[in-house]
Amino acid sequence: MKSILNQEEILRYSRHLLIPQVGLKGQEKLKNASVLIVGTGGLGSPISLYLAAAGIGKIGLVDFDVVEESNLQRQVIHTTTKVGLPKVDSAKHFLEDLNPFIEIKTFNETITAENVERIADGFQVIVDGSDNFSTRYLLNDYCVFNKKPYVYGSIFRFEGQVSVFDAQYGPCYRCIFPEPPPPGIVPTCGEGGVFGVLPGTIGTFQATEVIKLILGLGENPFGKLYLYDAIDLSIQTIKLKKNPNCKVCGDHPEITTLQDTQFFCEVHSQDPKPHAEWEWDAGELKEALDRGVELRLVDVRDPVEQEVVVLPQSENIPYERIKAELFENNNVPIIFYCRNGTRSGRIVRKLRNLGFTNVYNLSGGTNTWVREINKELFAY
Repeated sequence: MKSILNQEEILRYSRHLLIPQVGLKGQEKLKNASVLIVGTGGLGSPISLYLAAAGIGKIGLVDFDVVEESNLQRQVIHTTTKVGLPKVDSAKHFLEDLNPFIEIKTFNETITAENVERIADGFQVIVDGSDNFSTRYLLNDYCVFNKKPYVYGSIFRFEGQVSVFDAQYGPCYRCIFPEPPPPGIVPTCGEGGVFGVLPGTIGTFQATEVIKLILGLGENPFGKLYLYDAIDLSIQTIKLKKNPNCKVCGDHPEITTLQDTQFFCEVHSQDPKPHAEWEWDAGELKEALDRGVELRLVDVRDPVEQEVVVLPQSENIPYERIKAELFENNNVPIIFYCRNGTRSGRIVRKLRNLGFTNVYNLSGGTNTWVREINKELFAY
């Protein structure tokens, strides 16, 4: 029988064809496979690169963001010339140049309960390259209802996690993580940072699991959570069990439809901006400092961030150490700041809710200060 691969593809994949566990039949399985990758950032970059190079016949890319300069330290599928372009378009161009024998479908939108079936129904494996709990729960639930494998990965600073969930054969994501942490507890990569090569490692692990699933290689991949530490190159394996009380795949499921609940939206949405009267802009702060107004200026960033830029007359109390008892509720204004106003904005909301009447957020943080007040300093 004639192969579905042409001569050019045979040459391209020849190193696969030499492996007994892959061979021509295995490469044809990859050609016939379809994989949806949600997110084309840190994880999505290596996932899509290696799946495209391996010859996955149909790859879907979902992302709503555009390429920014700060992405390029780790999101290797994007380049400097692509800054400002939608990430899915940038990734598509790269992958089509890498492998013209595969189909790339793009979805320049946020994945939600309303569109997940339209987007994902045409794919057999779902890979999570997102960075938020809302998307993880949505993809998990979709995969449970549609009996598809869900390849999970997450990263933070020097650490990453990988697992393959399929409720037909083992636990689902909700079995292990029944509920996300409260909003604001877990910092994002934009707040806490990520070691540039870490997404490459974790994303490659995810791509490996996808290819193994399609080819049927190795032991049962379900029911294991791999914890990777880049500092000492260690990998811990935790065995996972199905939770009979799981809300979506347990014996008596409570979640039976796909939905973006209010709780999900709260986790997934960006932090709401503080009320306008709770904010100072950079010009107001500069004027107050120049006039010698009595105030307290508190930098809530990690100390390492002060190596890049620090505002005059400020003290550093990292976000995690902020407590109400550290401040007095009097007539002296307290202005909190961070890199872009997100972390400091959370603190102001919490203190205002506790009854503090004279606490404020520096709108836009140090980046706005650099742009508007002192261009000799560094934005980051």
